Amino acid sequence: MDPTQLLFAVSPFPSMKGSSSPPPSSDDGGGAEDYGVWYGNIQYLLNISAIGAFFCVFIFVFVKLRSDHNRMPGPSALLTKLLAVWHATGREIARQCGADAAQFLLIEGGSCGLLLSTAVLSIAVMLPLNLYAGKAVLSDQFSKTTIIHIEKGSPLLWVHFLFVVVVVVLVHFGISAIEERLKITRFRDGNGNLSDPSANSTAIFTIMVQGIPKTLGSDRTVLQEYFQHKYPGKVYRVILPMDLCALDDLATELVKVRDEITWVVARIDSRLLPDEGDDIEHGGGCSDGLWVWVCCLWRKVKNLWDQIMASLGYSDEERLRRLQELRAELETELAAYKEDRALGAGVAFVVFKDVYTANKAVQDFRNEKKRRIGKFFSLMELRLHRNQWKVERAPLATDIYWNHLGSSKFSLRLRRVIVNTCLLMLLLFFSSPLAVISAVKSAGRIINAEAMDNAQLWLAWIQSSSWLASIIFQFLPNVIIFVSMYIVIPSVLSYLSKFERHLTVSGEKKAALLKMVCFFLVNLILLKALVESSLESTILKMGRCYLDGEDCKRIEQYMSASFLSRSCLSSLAFLITSTFLGISFDLLAPVPWIKRKIQKFRKNDMLQLVPEQSEEYPLENQETDSLRRPLVSNGGYGSPTANGFDFPGQDLSVYPLNRTSTAPKQTFDFAQYYAFNLTIFALTLIYSSFAPLVVPFGAVYFGYRYVVDKYNFLFVYRVRGFPAGNDGKLMDTVLSIMRFCVDMFLVSMLLFFSVQGDSTKLQAIFTLGLLVIYKLLPPHDDGFQPALLGGMQTVDSVVDGPIDYEVLSKPKFDWDVYYT
Repeated sequence: MDPTQLLFAVSPFPSMKGSSSPPPSSDDGGGAEDYGVWYGNIQYLLNISAIGAFFCVFIFVFVKLRSDHNRMPGPSALLTKLLAVWHATGREIARQCGADAAQFLLIEGGSCGLLLSTAVLSIAVMLPLNLYAGKAVLSDQFSKTTIIHIEKGSPLLWVHFLFVVVVVVLVHFGISAIEERLKITRFRDGNGNLSDPSANSTAIFTIMVQGIPKTLGSDRTVLQEYFQHKYPGKVYRVILPMDLCALDDLATELVKVRDEITWVVARIDSRLLPDEGDDIEHGGGCSDGLWVWVCCLWRKVKNLWDQIMASLGYSDEERLRRLQELRAELETELAAYKEDRALGAGVAFVVFKDVYTANKAVQDFRNEKKRRIGKFFSLMELRLHRNQWKVERAPLATDIYWNHLGSSKFSLRLRRVIVNTCLLMLLLFFSSPLAVISAVKSAGRIINAEAMDNAQLWLAWIQSSSWLASIIFQFLPNVIIFVSMYIVIPSVLSYLSKFERHLTVSGEKKAALLKMVCFFLVNLILLKALVESSLESTILKMGRCYLDGEDCKRIEQYMSASFLSRSCLSSLAFLITSTFLGISFDLLAPVPWIKRKIQKFRKNDMLQLVPEQSEEYPLENQETDSLRRPLVSNGGYGSPTANGFDFPGQDLSVYPLNRTSTAPKQTFDFAQYYAFNLTIFALTLIYSSFAPLVVPFGAVYFGYRYVVDKYNFLFVYRVRGFPAGNDGKLMDTVLSIMRFCVDMFLVSMLLFFSVQGDSTKLQAIFTLGLLVIYKLLPPHDDGFQPALLGGMQTVDSVVDGPIDYEVLSKPKFDWDVYYT
């Protein structure tokens, strides 16, 4: 397959290759036969997508529902469940599935409403304008629906400029409305004030201080005196965790040393057993003389090797002695943690008695940091390394990777440099399988061009010799692209984010989101629009064009009629495939279903005879029951209560604890789906003026995905234990990227108007001014709410017992019980 054709095959499903044929245009003389092949591919893609979506929905209704609800519900029960899903509010989703799920659905629903309003304007105004007012000579119907049907410099392009202004205004106020609705899912706003008066998290009273000297250990006296002096009578508690990162490494090494000691002791004890060679010599083994000679020779070689290693100091006894000494050193260090004598993590959590003081403390330290030059520190501040502090609002206790507390700044920076370098190399040279294939072909041609030509001939002969081989060779590249683009590379980027050792789970998600957004924007928008296989080749071509003195017009070529028509067609095909096939595939949620089937298959059948282990008699503390619970009562399908939800009896503050994070494991990859949704949003927005037909499919994508994801969150991915409110850092990043999509939309229109606009370039100048005005618009700010703070509860009304930061920062030594 040609690399250009393979590039257009980049889609969630193999049928995307249907759009690989370039469209005819007025300047390439495409005939009616070429037009039929090209335009028929969109019809073929629509038919295949509709058939695939129908079969996915059919499997969902007659197979998937039975798996999700343990038995096949009747029509009335099915309608009740689906209505319960439809009427579920944002607060109910947040309480049932956590704030992340509620934020995800609210952003999807808001994006759908925003694009629906844009689609109405596109279909009602821009599509008839392009179809009936355009005068450019084109040979196909699809190109006549795009902006290229309007001649260069036509006054009708001012209508497109007005459309751009309206879209920017709609998106700006739409994102602000989404941000307003998202308040119910966060326990505090950007200024630290309560967004929800019913929130009862201790995080709103707490600040996190980084940069404290580790030599303080767990002795909080000096630090507490400092804050008591600075805010007299307002400090509730100061928490100084130990270096849990070093403890985690210590525990891993100690367990490994103990296992090695056990293995060496077993090896030494095995020498006391009679050797096999002794039995053979005494007639206990094979009577063959050759076999006896081989066994005796092997035993002598083995004894000689042991003597040589013992003379060099590598005997088992010597190794055992060194391991025992190392174990004693590690156990001594471990005893320091058990007795609270270990080094601190360099992080402190200061809990104040009210929110006002907590917000004031954050603001005070930020202002002092700005005026640090010329400031003199007291002796106590010098002892506390006051000039190295970083003060911010504390994240949720359940959001912290406690085993990452204590990581050195150098190691963290080194990890991030390594990760960012790998990401840059990936984006430049290996951003897609196309780049890898092109690189392999180029390397092979450099090494042996004749062999590559012969291989190409053999490949063509195999494809033409059998229809099965042709199907395989046409289908296999698309499968490779799908697996690498949407499974392998996102998994690699997620692993790279974990390697960076972020302090919080939300910070790790944010890093993974940014990496995936960069990857998808480069591959699915930039390279797809430029018809290139890698970013490196694009940069080289642009460099040869503008730096080597060649007389070329690269931007003009990108904005030409044939190029824009092909780019719009490719984007429309990608949206059709993603909408009908991609989301329908997600409706089935095959990965969780397969995992449940494998777990069920691995269970011993005899265990099903034990009542406590069966599904009919679950244990009260069984993990499945503690994390998952039916959303709609299966006992009475005909009588739904409280809109189908069983809220009472669910304590969402109870969560399983593990060594890395206190929150339960996410079964839904928010970063990957956020990145893909943002890519679709950017794609729809960028091509909204170029090809109005793209916008309705973008709106349908978000509407269809909203319904599917809402069902999956409530019945498939629902894991109890996630808090109903968070600090909203991840969703703030998503909203910032949505605003950046508006910037890309304006830049693309600026390039178009600069090439195809009026001769005076007024449209390009006004578009540039619109971009500047949009960037200067003040962001949505919740402001300071003194009335709310005046009637707000204090920390005494929230805390009943030990503080969650204090409980979770205490290391657990249950793993050491076996060895003591």
